[in-house]
Amino acid sequence: MITWSTLYASSWPKIVQILTVLIIFFGFYGIAFAAGARIKGRKQNNLALALFLVPALILVMTGLGIPAIQTFIESFKNADSSKWVGLANYTNAVKDPDIRLAFMNTIAWVVICPAIVTTLGISLATMLNKMKREALAKSLIFMPMAISFVGGSLIWNLMYSYQEQDAPQTGLIGQFFVWLNFDVKHLLLWYPWNNLFLMVVYVWGFTGFAMVILSAAIKGIPSEIEEAAQLDGATGIKLFRTITVPMVRTTIIVVLTTAMVGTLKLFDVIHTMTGGNFKTDVLSNRMFDENFVYLNYGRGSALAVLIFLGVIPITYYNIRSLRQERKH
Repeated sequence: MITWSTLYASSWPKIVQILTVLIIFFGFYGIAFAAGARIKGRKQNNLALALFLVPALILVMTGLGIPAIQTFIESFKNADSSKWVGLANYTNAVKDPDIRLAFMNTIAWVVICPAIVTTLGISLATMLNKMKREALAKSLIFMPMAISFVGGSLIWNLMYSYQEQDAPQTGLIGQFFVWLNFDVKHLLLWYPWNNLFLMVVYVWGFTGFAMVILSAAIKGIPSEIEEAAQLDGATGIKLFRTITVPMVRTTIIVVLTTAMVGTLKLFDVIHTMTGGNFKTDVLSNRMFDENFVYLNYGRGSALAVLIFLGVIPITYYNIRSLRQERKH
């Protein structure tokens, strides 16, 4: 039986550790700020930069850099990390038909979802701009963003719920099939369309974010430019194509690349709704399975490295576009 005394005795060392870390942290900054107050001129600015950047860099390296290096090293070892196997994990990943399918599904997610999300986001932002009760409409569209993808997946699992053709349908989509006199199908087992039905969850959850970001960019377009374009005869789709899209191009790229990175690391929708079964697996879910289900740390680490390599060019293009925008 656990008593308060045993609980107190077991937690006391941890409390001491936390207090020690806090004392060291605040003591370091107290001494640093006191010393900084005595320094004047350019050295004071350099000290201030060091005080704020160095701890952040240390934390980033501790929390991200070191694990990334360890993962890279593990990708060249066997399943239990007992010996080196070179590039075997990468070659096996290419040869394995299940992982190849996960590659193809991931590419489909990266191509389809960001395009739909960005298109819907800019379309909704343009249509809702300057309309009455704009805030209410945007709040309703943004609302799914406040729900985690796990919660959204559970909601859509209920939407896709399947019953036999003659039985009462518990899922809304199945009931639509009945009303339209279509054959009721188990949508999450219906390959390859089941991947598209899973993508609906991501689009539903991310479109609100895209709309809000693009709406803010559209509101930043000077009204004089729009008025001049309208005087030249640009209205409707032509105004949207010639003025709105070029003026918010950088924001479109940011939204598009953010959505791409999101699909590359997508895990919760797949894991919650299908577990990667029925030919819906993606690299992030497969990486999880290799590490924690099959306990093949080498292959799981190799997949993690491949996902990381996929993120790098997207991030680089995003940064490059932002730098070019700032130059102009």
